[in-house]
Amino acid sequence: MSDVAIGELAARLGEPGLVVLDVRRADEFAGDLVAPCDPRPGHIPGARSVELGRLLELAGDPAAVRGLVGEPEGAEVIAYCHSGSRSALAVQVLAAAGYAARNYVGSWHEWSRDATLPAETGSMR
Repeated sequence: MSDVAIGELAARLGEPGLVVLDVRRADEFAGDLVAPCDPRPGHIPGARSVELGRLLELAGDPAAVRGLVGEPEGAEVIAYCHSGSRSALAVQVLAAAGYAARNYVGSWHEWSRDATLPAETGSMR
């Protein structure tokens, strides 16, 4: 599948059946840890937090990955992180678990720069 651009993701936020998955660390998701290059803390509204490390631990067990993500096989999942590299790995694990997985390459680094786009802070979903 192709990568996701910022405009597509922004237009599709809240779309039924679309799962936005933040694979950064919990403190990044909550906004407690902010990279110096990012103008805002937090995460994309409606995103779920599943750390990449946890996905990688379960990579050999598709059913366990689906249990962690909480969606049935075939669901559309867009993964993001800070700059698109962790989420690229996550997409491989998600696709192997049967998801229609795509990577938002710009990730939080790009999203946080656009003040017109919404952001949330707070603990994991």
